[in-house]
Amino acid sequence: MLPEGRNRPAPSEEQPLAAPPPPAVHPSFVLATKAYLTEQDIQNSLRALEIDPTREENARLHGVGLIDRTRKLLKLPIATFETAATYFHRFRLVHRDDTYFLKDVAAAALFVACKTEDTLKKSREIVCAIFNVNAPPHEHMTSDHQYFDNGSRVIISLERLMLEAAGFDFRTRHPQKLMHKLTKHFNVPKAHGITASLILLDTYRTYVPLKMVPVTMAFASLELAGRLENQRSEQLEKPENYALWHTSREEIMGKSCRQTLFDLLEMYTHSRVATHIGDNYPADRFLTVRIPLNQEAKEKNYPRYTGWVDEAASKPQTPAHPLLPVAANREPYQAETAKNYPVRYIFDPAIAEAEGLQVSKFFELEEEQYEAEE
Repeated sequence: MLPEGRNRPAPSEEQPLAAPPPPAVHPSFVLATKAYLTEQDIQNSLRALEIDPTREENARLHGVGLIDRTRKLLKLPIATFETAATYFHRFRLVHRDDTYFLKDVAAAALFVACKTEDTLKKSREIVCAIFNVNAPPHEHMTSDHQYFDNGSRVIISLERLMLEAAGFDFRTRHPQKLMHKLTKHFNVPKAHGITASLILLDTYRTYVPLKMVPVTMAFASLELAGRLENQRSEQLEKPENYALWHTSREEIMGKSCRQTLFDLLEMYTHSRVATHIGDNYPADRFLTVRIPLNQEAKEKNYPRYTGWVDEAASKPQTPAHPLLPVAANREPYQAETAKNYPVRYIFDPAIAEAEGLQVSKFFELEEEQYEAEE
């Protein structure tokens, strides 16, 4: 209260009014890391980014091929290539291709993979190797050239985005060891095993590593190699043998995502030049192999996409991005309103779901209705 004899000053007309409080935004966004994705997750991500399927396939094959050639020039192990290809795929499912140069994304993926697999390479070395891969031999340069200063800074700045796209999940899975065990267990011929190993590398040019466990990839590569060489192994395709390796015929032919064999055959049919074994066979060979697989899938009623949820017709044509964080009040991530707030990454989706449901109760709007007396 004001003391007596002192009047309250009249409000000045020139005094600005107080700004309204900003809208309440929960300062915490949660992203549950997904070790594996479904085909529906991948397609919804591409649709949310409005990426043309044909352009996406060409960019994917070109980017993974660039990573593979750079890996060979730097003499890095296959495990580093597989991890880099996985990071490359996950980055492109979150960010549009017209936002960054493809070679920078490939370099950043390889840079992060070198750290994950403990095959450390400097950013300048990777940028220099990518330049030398695409340049004639007489134009090759060394990594200490000042030309690579800007490229080095770019991939270092992309490193954080690469880790965010991967959900800070550094768990890596490599199917090569399982492939060697399977070849020894089933006495696979050496030539057959080499072809299967090359097919296994070609799976990283598709989204199969994001959808399938390593044992499924190894089984599918061995079976496809046998079909291409007309050396099918009955022991390899027996149901009881699948159970020994904790997988099934249904999983090879199409569990939780697009069938592994069909993914590979589609790539070999349309883009065989960009693969390891595509040029080793005539184009009609892959069509010949695919016909009996289609018949088997039809006879045994193997689904093309298992776990596919039909979206309601009332939903918009462009769905919400399934790989971006979600606010605690269950609202989707919006970059313009949430860029200044932290994002927490959780490995267990069940914990993230339980936390979101518990916190969302505090964001429910409670309204009371009153009858006005006349």
